[in-house]
Amino acid sequence: MTLIIDRTRQTPAASSGPVSAAERQRAKGRGTGLYKARVPIYPKLVHGPWRWLKWALLIAMLAIYYITPWIRWERPGALPDQAVLVDFDGGRFYFFWIQLWPQEVYFITGLLVLAALALFLTTALFGRLWCGYACPQTVWTDLYIYIERMFEGDRNARMRLDAAPMSFNKAWRKTGKHLVWIGVAFGTGGAWIFYFHDAPTLIRTFWTGDAPITAYVSCLLLTGTTYLFAGHMREQVCTYMCPWPRIQGAMLDDQSFQVTYRYDRGEPRGPHKKSDSWEGRGDCIDCNACVVACPMGIDIRNGPQLECINCGLCIDACDEIMVKVDRPKGLIAYDTDAAVAARARGEKPKHKLVRPRTLYYAVALTLVSGLMVWGFLGRKELDVHALRDRNPAMIRLSDGAIRNGYTLKIANRSFEPTTVEVRFAGIEGAKLRSPGKPAGEPLRFEIEPNRVTPVRVFVTVPYEQVGEGQQGAAFEVRAGDERQLVQTAFTFGEQR
Repeated sequence: MTLIIDRTRQTPAASSGPVSAAERQRAKGRGTGLYKARVPIYPKLVHGPWRWLKWALLIAMLAIYYITPWIRWERPGALPDQAVLVDFDGGRFYFFWIQLWPQEVYFITGLLVLAALALFLTTALFGRLWCGYACPQTVWTDLYIYIERMFEGDRNARMRLDAAPMSFNKAWRKTGKHLVWIGVAFGTGGAWIFYFHDAPTLIRTFWTGDAPITAYVSCLLLTGTTYLFAGHMREQVCTYMCPWPRIQGAMLDDQSFQVTYRYDRGEPRGPHKKSDSWEGRGDCIDCNACVVACPMGIDIRNGPQLECINCGLCIDACDEIMVKVDRPKGLIAYDTDAAVAARARGEKPKHKLVRPRTLYYAVALTLVSGLMVWGFLGRKELDVHALRDRNPAMIRLSDGAIRNGYTLKIANRSFEPTTVEVRFAGIEGAKLRSPGKPAGEPLRFEIEPNRVTPVRVFVTVPYEQVGEGQQGAAFEVRAGDERQLVQTAFTFGEQR
């Protein structure tokens, strides 16, 4: 018996009716492989308050990103005059009047914890506002879609263009779009590297080939990822690559404000003619305006979904339709599941902003903020560490006296040179001296600004005061009104 398997692709029958341009374009991406191919999404341009809010935030955040490296902030001497700079060569992070050293990385950790807690609290209260309005992926994708509309038109025009055979009109529009996309991506990568080098200097050396190799590699990587993520992957980054959609489920409850289809008002839905009555039916006319406006390609009427970024564009699209059919706005709106369920039962909805999870996040945010402020206000411009010599730990002099050697690491975090006085306390009769300095206390040292200066000192205990083992002691360091007591130990060695 012979078994014949026909592996040819079956085509729709001619009697199945016409196929839209959108369906023909989507059919190109349908494969038989292991993974489902991306289905193109053509979000339609809508107008309304949420769309205008997104435009305003997009412009503001892009302006901050591109302009910040060029803001100057005068600092003394050879210190960089860039207001915001991550200086790996100098080991400093500058933010206007603030500078952080590598030893103060805990401030960066604190800022990350604050950002996480603020994100948790915002999500618990108002859903994924970060994803819909401020996430870099959302901002740059919005910008790329705007550029795409400039060259190819709105939703229907783009679908027709993609489904059409190659022509001069299609070629120049596609080429122009991708060239502008690459230009924006390059500007994104170029702006990023300015945060790590002096911007005016780097922009000159970049084009002459004298910039650090890390600048070229970083610019190339960020150019490529911006072009790929914002131009081609778009919603796939949010759905498959970003962990936040999955984490947010632990922070949302039925009192969280999210973009919500009010089924209590919209159902039962269906087409509606102008002369028809609204009796016994919902306000949703099943026009799919919310679906075609969604940049994630979902139907908000199906309830909360992992892909939804709460951008509010479906609200604007639905409100436009409600105005046309003379029904109240707000069929889709920022609302809570509990409020919708209450209205469906005929009850008055109640919104609870203060509840256990929001209280926990708010308290944690307040505590961490307080610790950060306390730590920053208590931050000293002068920081001293004493390192004892280990080999040899002590030296016995010819007259029987014991000498220990120390290296004082004096960090001057100010922008001005500082004179410090050093004394030794804790052992009676001990004498302090430093190579090149006259004997006696206090010893004075000039400490350069914004630098750690190592100072070599020796402590000698006369024969009459020599003990055994180790004895606690301290260096007293003064700089103006500031005083630090640096604990250390003096080694006598074996019993004399």
